[in-house]
Amino acid sequence: MPNETTLPLAARADQLVGSIIDSSTSLLAAQTHDVVRFAMGSPAAEAIPTEALAKIGAEEIGAGRPDAFDYAATEGDPALREALLEMLQDTSDATTADRLTITAGGMQGLDLAFKLFVDPGDLVVVESPTYTNGSATALSYQAELLEAPVDADGMVIDRLVEMVEQAGRTPKAIYTVPTFQNPSGTTMTVERRRRLLELARQWGAMIIDDDPYGMLRFSGSEVPTLHELADGDPLVFSVRTFSKMVAPGLRVGWVDTDPGLQQLLINAKQAMDTCTNLPAQRLVAGFLTSGGFGLHLEAQREEYRRRKHAMQEALAEHFGDRARWTDPDGGFFLWVTFEEDIDTEDLFPVALEEGVAYIPGNAFSPSKHFPNALRLCFASTSPERTREGVARLARAIERLQGQG
Repeated sequence: MPNETTLPLAARADQLVGSIIDSSTSLLAAQTHDVVRFAMGSPAAEAIPTEALAKIGAEEIGAGRPDAFDYAATEGDPALREALLEMLQDTSDATTADRLTITAGGMQGLDLAFKLFVDPGDLVVVESPTYTNGSATALSYQAELLEAPVDADGMVIDRLVEMVEQAGRTPKAIYTVPTFQNPSGTTMTVERRRRLLELARQWGAMIIDDDPYGMLRFSGSEVPTLHELADGDPLVFSVRTFSKMVAPGLRVGWVDTDPGLQQLLINAKQAMDTCTNLPAQRLVAGFLTSGGFGLHLEAQREEYRRRKHAMQEALAEHFGDRARWTDPDGGFFLWVTFEEDIDTEDLFPVALEEGVAYIPGNAFSPSKHFPNALRLCFASTSPERTREGVARLARAIERLQGQG
């Protein structure tokens, strides 16, 4: 019998909590019956510009270019950096080359932010509910989390001030998804954004500004990004990605930071992956310069608006006054809260048997504040499938309540 060995794990290993959202990909792949998939926050397969990317790939990658599969500069391939700067020129995220670093998706941007600014035991503010992978990344660097509530206008800044006073110490970082928030879909008002910037300056805290959905607005009025409002303030670290706008599998994003941070970002990234996948960078650069990106965004905004309304109509039909849900002006998600005593973690296996998947509310709170809530992604499912999925969810709830 082999000797039992205790592995010499690092202290941080206990804080590697993983992601319920990402784990759902493997879970759903193992299902053999039809499942309406409201779980993952990703574009529908038909929303990904596959043909355009394939054509660009043939031209940029498959045409025998000797450097097509080489290493890239750690800060990003020049072709993508130039195309990205031009694409951002007339947006709320307009920037300069010395502020840009290309990353392997938005998640690498978050990892770089927490790696650079968070020491073990540091206080980090997260929204409640919040993006699971964001809070998990903070925990992986042994942060202590302070969960600030979210309402229809985004993070409740007045409550945050009270919570920091009660904690007796100021935060090192504030993690926020300010626009079409994941999971709630809410958008922080410009007044609250300005107040958050004031507090960050007062506390000397970094704002980690995670905004994957800002360009996917399909209704309402534009709100300036934290990047724009900060006007170069080094305390704002902005994380962006092409995963929601183009294709998640490309794993291409960027961070926008004070120029003085770029060499540190390069050093940190070189210890992670040397560089972001060069063929994927070339694909994105080609898509941006082809003129197809703007048309693609316009089409997706209209389709996501249609899909959101279909989901809201289905929820109203099946749940009426038994639940309430958010009404976002963009993005991917509805946050559904049941008025009844329904534990959405207990509901999940029943719902999966009925053929519908979602993410339970407690996944979005390290302290599990949302047992009777769930997140639904409307972007990835057609209106017809959405109606079927919500009907299956209603049947699952009837079954669960019948078992009680």
